[in-house]
Amino acid sequence: MYLVDTNIWLELLLEQEKEADVRQFFQSVDANSLSITDFSLYSIGIILTKHNKEDVLVDFISDAIEDSGVMRISLDTSDLKKIVTVRQRYNLDFDDCYQYIAAEKYNYSIISFDSHFDRTERGRRTPNEIIS
Repeated sequence: MYLVDTNIWLELLLEQEKEADVRQFFQSVDANSLSITDFSLYSIGIILTKHNKEDVLVDFISDAIEDSGVMRISLDTSDLKKIVTVRQRYNLDFDDCYQYIAAEKYNYSIISFDSHFDRTERGRRTPNEIIS
């Protein structure tokens, strides 16, 4: 099972440099083995609306959240309290701590382009590492 970080989704949605790699990853991996945190979903919403891409946001919610089988996960209050500990241990930003704790809670591998996860016990994998 994989926790797909915000930057992976945005790479595709904003048609950035690694869009083709991300598209191939999503086509190669069963959607039922993918998850997104509520934090990522909200961050994607903020970024897409900031770029005036409301139509992309609506399509994303329909395609990736409602219809695909991608699981939406969240942290509860006791999990959120762990953010301080994870931040101190690995020197991560809040959003990375949230993703890390979610991956730890559900025992998922983190799929991300963010190298900050490399200094953690869980690490991260990139889309290309999964499909090769």
